[in-house]
Amino acid sequence: MGTSAREPGRSAMSFDSNAFRFALSQFATGVAVITARGPEDQAIGLTMSSFNSVSLDPPLVLFSVDRRAMSLPAMLAARGYAVNILSRAQEGLSNAFAKSLSDKFADVEHTVGHAEAPLLHGALAHFECEPYAHHDGGDHVIFIGRVLRFSTAGEGEPLVFFRGKYHGVSSGDQRAPEWPLPIPS
Repeated sequence: MGTSAREPGRSAMSFDSNAFRFALSQFATGVAVITARGPEDQAIGLTMSSFNSVSLDPPLVLFSVDRRAMSLPAMLAARGYAVNILSRAQEGLSNAFAKSLSDKFADVEHTVGHAEAPLLHGALAHFECEPYAHHDGGDHVIFIGRVLRFSTAGEGEPLVFFRGKYHGVSSGDQRAPEWPLPIPS
């Protein structure tokens, strides 16, 4: 059994953020690159695994950006953004867009979507969004976007992030979930 964040007699000051980060890494996530066009017409791109669906009606998604990210002010000012869900073959793009102060769009094939947000070629899916809300999330800002358009590739394996490393998924072991969530097929 793991340890809890607050055991009896333990103060909040002894919270182990490295252990917390490791515990969070036990949840496998997909990898996305969020793109936008900044107020000074610069292309912005950030790699992240903090992407979720929020609502079907209205269609909302969320992602969070570290408050220390140099592109945070431009993201907050953007008229729209795109969520590009990366394929397993796009590990290099994930690495490139995770770096600060680099020409992230050099040699990256893309088209433009809503509000001129770059749509990366080869992504498994694109979600073109307009800003809906942003909220305080501690050391991050939580962005909620209203999806205006979306597209899917239909084929390809997702890029997965688990325990601090990239992974793929095996398509040979597929089963429908047993919990009663109605998912239309």
